[in-house]
Amino acid sequence: MNKLRWIAVAAVLFALDGRAAFAAPVVLGLTNKHPLSEPQVGELLLNELRCTACHARSKQSRLTARMAPDLADVGSRISPDFLARFIAQPSEAHVGTTMPDLLMAEPAEQRRAIAYAIVQFLVAQSPHKFESGAVRGEDAAAGKELFHTVGCIACHSPRGDTGHETMREGVVNLEHVAAKYGLTSLSDFLFQPLHVRPSGRMPDMKLTPVEARQIASYLLGSGLGSGLGLGSGLGLGSGDATVPVMPRHDKLAAEGQKYFQQFNCSACHKLGDTAARWASPMASLNATRGCLAKMPGKSPRFNLSDEQTRAIRSALTAQAEPASDETQVAMTLTSFNCIACHVRGGYGGIAAERNALFQTSERNLGDDARIPPPLTLVGAKLKTIWIKKILFDGETARPYMFTRMPQFGEPNLRRLPDLFDRLDAVSRVDLPLPNSENEHDRDRAKELRVAGRELMGDKGLYCVACHNFNGKASPNYQGMDLLLAYQRLKPSWFYHFLVNPSGYRPRIVMPLGWPAEKAVQKTILDGDTHAQIDAIWYFLSLGTSAEDPSGIRRVDTKLDVTGAARTYRGRSGVAGYRGIAVGFPDKLSYAFNAQNGTLTALWHGDFIHVDRSGQGSGSFQPASRFVQLAQDVSFLDLPDEKSAWPPRPTTNQQHPVDPDPLYPKNHGYRFKGYYMDDAAIPTFMYRSGEIEIEDRSTADTSGKNPLLSRTFSFTAPSERTLWFRALTGRIDRESPRQYKTSDLRIMVPAVHTVLRPSSAKSKESELLLRFEIPQGKSMQTITYELLH
Repeated sequence: MNKLRWIAVAAVLFALDGRAAFAAPVVLGLTNKHPLSEPQVGELLLNELRCTACHARSKQSRLTARMAPDLADVGSRISPDFLARFIAQPSEAHVGTTMPDLLMAEPAEQRRAIAYAIVQFLVAQSPHKFESGAVRGEDAAAGKELFHTVGCIACHSPRGDTGHETMREGVVNLEHVAAKYGLTSLSDFLFQPLHVRPSGRMPDMKLTPVEARQIASYLLGSGLGSGLGLGSGLGLGSGDATVPVMPRHDKLAAEGQKYFQQFNCSACHKLGDTAARWASPMASLNATRGCLAKMPGKSPRFNLSDEQTRAIRSALTAQAEPASDETQVAMTLTSFNCIACHVRGGYGGIAAERNALFQTSERNLGDDARIPPPLTLVGAKLKTIWIKKILFDGETARPYMFTRMPQFGEPNLRRLPDLFDRLDAVSRVDLPLPNSENEHDRDRAKELRVAGRELMGDKGLYCVACHNFNGKASPNYQGMDLLLAYQRLKPSWFYHFLVNPSGYRPRIVMPLGWPAEKAVQKTILDGDTHAQIDAIWYFLSLGTSAEDPSGIRRVDTKLDVTGAARTYRGRSGVAGYRGIAVGFPDKLSYAFNAQNGTLTALWHGDFIHVDRSGQGSGSFQPASRFVQLAQDVSFLDLPDEKSAWPPRPTTNQQHPVDPDPLYPKNHGYRFKGYYMDDAAIPTFMYRSGEIEIEDRSTADTSGKNPLLSRTFSFTAPSERTLWFRALTGRIDRESPRQYKTSDLRIMVPAVHTVLRPSSAKSKESELLLRFEIPQGKSMQTITYELLH
């Protein structure tokens, strides 16, 4: 009976067979102001539509090949009824999709049968079942706010009060989403979209699991988009959120596998070891027939517009020429729709109808505080290392900007930082740092340090009137932290920008300190423009050792923990630049270095002191005596137990330049955020190589000494060995599973341990644990006991 009910629903799904939308595929960057010629547009379309998945091409494209979604476990991610409708008629199920219609030439009845069989095959490959899930109104309300502020509307239409999309052109339509996903599957996808779509056209928006669920609730909550009327005439109750579960039919699944191979689905989609087939080479194709014909017959139908067809034909007939660096940049920025938010030269930029949706918490800083920065001369402006941090590590310098910089995946944008570096330049200005080994330079360094601090303070140019400094709040506006300037910027651009800020950022609300390169402040360094900017550059290079300029606001606040756990983010001497402090109601606290993925301090007593109140808004220090732990990366794939553990790079006044700014990334670590449970206890999420790790700690103060129990949950694609550095210092072995220092005892699981000197010259040791991690999910727990 269940099978009959599903078939009845399927009949409704395919009743629309004769009135397909046949909308042209949407390639977002091409709907915005782009700089590409017609042949270049064609090249981009050949890549975005996956033409080279079937047709080999002698001309090598410089674009990263776009891949179709991974179909592993697709039966749990996507509603089977939507899958059947989409396979049978993609453009009807999802208007503007780039998925071609492969069944166009089949009779309607056969089309339905093929689609149903393929879905049976896909569902049979999925170890989990699809579930719809219940949406909570409060989550949907929060999701509406997030959807319209974090950047989703750069590629998708804003929505009106009723939930309907307000834009029809130049967007990826989402009105099919309510029919396609369940709450859990959409939440999981929004949280980690690159797992399913590694090509990055749907980027990672750095959502927390809670935020992902809220946006999913908003997109699903209204029920818009199904357009199926499934609740009437089919014997389904009004409470049914989706069609009944598709009954399993092994014979149909076997037929579906044959169709999957017949229609060469593996040419685009990854699913197990199913092999793909090559069609005719592109050079031998007739550009008036097949996929490019108005009626393609048995060839895939892409529903191309006339303009798209002309562009592809132009690309196929154009003379092969190596793409210039500027062309490669333009093609990349258009492919990934970076130009929806950013301007580069004469192209890109936010459309007028979206402008008001880009918001900031610091309105007085002007449009630059809410509009993503231009990419014009970005290679001359930003150090290549910082561009990589932005693109690949999720680094940010503008906490006041609500729109988030997406993560597109390193393999997709790997060439971009070096292309920017080669292309962009401003006239060179040298701002050399003093050499601490030279006596004359030591005197110069002192002079520059004093002058730089004075210039930035309220007795000089008063830069801290609008900029935070070293995590401390400006007395007026909360502009970008000035200490980031040396980490981010190239010295020549820094000089030219300070002399003429509006020449590089026309909307900027920044006073002129050196109009026409003449210093406004005449008493410092004799009013010498170059010397003053040199002094500021050197002062910023000192990093966290730079003394606060006069006029910076400093409010020291003590934070307490009351009825639930409390989490605070900020810079800290005990936890680094991306420190997180977690306190429990029973007075046990710890600090976590999110930059390197390490638990770095433990203490019992009062929680923390911060320099100003509020979540994540300044530096913090423990408010009680603490035990300091190592801040190096904690997990490594060591070749063997004799291999040295790589220490984190450190900077100081004598050596202010970070020798390895990508230290954690170079050793396989990537932080992915955290989420809270009902008791407000955070679970940190990060990766070590290919292994996903969730890291959750709980407190127990019922015994003589306080205990912190730390549980790691691993998810591995295959069996792996992973080393964990559990403890450093003067360590005594009490038993095979128990070790201690003068301040701390640690209880470890029954795994292979290595206690060894931390270096040849040191009397201290390090305790390493070897975790043999199986494929799939596993857990390990260690316990810390404070002895004082």
